[in-house]
Amino acid sequence: MNNTTSRPLDAVAALIMLGLTLSWGLNQVSVKLTLPEIPPFMQATVRSIGAFAIIAIWARSRGVSLTARDGTLAGGLAAGVLFGIEFLLIFPGLTFTAASRATLFIYTAPFFVALGSTVLLGERLRTVQWLGLLCSFAGLVVAFGVPDASRGGTQLIGDLMMVGAGAAWGATTLVIKGTKLRSAPAEKVLAYQLAVSIPMLALGALIMGERMTAMPSGFALSWLAYQTFWVVSLTYAVWFAMVQRYSASRLSAFTFLTPLFGVASGHFVLQEPISWTFGLAVALVIAGLILVNRPN
Repeated sequence: MNNTTSRPLDAVAALIMLGLTLSWGLNQVSVKLTLPEIPPFMQATVRSIGAFAIIAIWARSRGVSLTARDGTLAGGLAAGVLFGIEFLLIFPGLTFTAASRATLFIYTAPFFVALGSTVLLGERLRTVQWLGLLCSFAGLVVAFGVPDASRGGTQLIGDLMMVGAGAAWGATTLVIKGTKLRSAPAEKVLAYQLAVSIPMLALGALIMGERMTAMPSGFALSWLAYQTFWVVSLTYAVWFAMVQRYSASRLSAFTFLTPLFGVASGHFVLQEPISWTFGLAVALVIAGLILVNRPN
């Protein structure tokens, strides 16, 4: 394996990951603000269509071919299906379980990446790194509260769907690392996922019977633009480029920051209350990241 795909994160990479996770955390707020006017599957479909168009234009301007035969088709289709499954599980799952619980279970993805990297990619996590992952996960539990198992079976269904979404996300990362996608341009890696997921999400909107009765306001459209132009078009492309260059398990550990940034964004944008547990959660997550990225 090329050593560049397993090297520790340097300061620049860490700062980039902080920016990405901050953007993704705010993305949860943007989706919530848009939902009253644009249904979830329709929102995801429009976002993916717009992002695909932007990525195609960007790739063309950089001379990157999205259709060249380079042996990435099988991996690209697999990544696209997993990408689509992730969002197909998240949106209906939110009808069964609380948003905070959903976020917690989606971010089991780093555990799937860590396990898969060990079994499939030959990466080996030391004991201290496993402790770091557990410490970060403990931070999430503190941030969102101990799961309440007394709310009935429907919540369990939603929780399991979110774990499935986390597994799909983790599997997408492993597919990129374990196939020829790891050497493909980031634009093409993202284009595969968007192109394959668009019909899947559109079918989900059709099955769910989603409709819009009025033209969305400028407020809703501005948040949809944030998702399309910034989150999906730019930050996802940067993320897949990072996955190609750095250790999958160590990068995924940084994603533990996203739900914490989401809580902070909810507080400042939506005026949602934050308890003292948030500070403790931040400390646990940062401690976990330090352990995971601690050099030999």
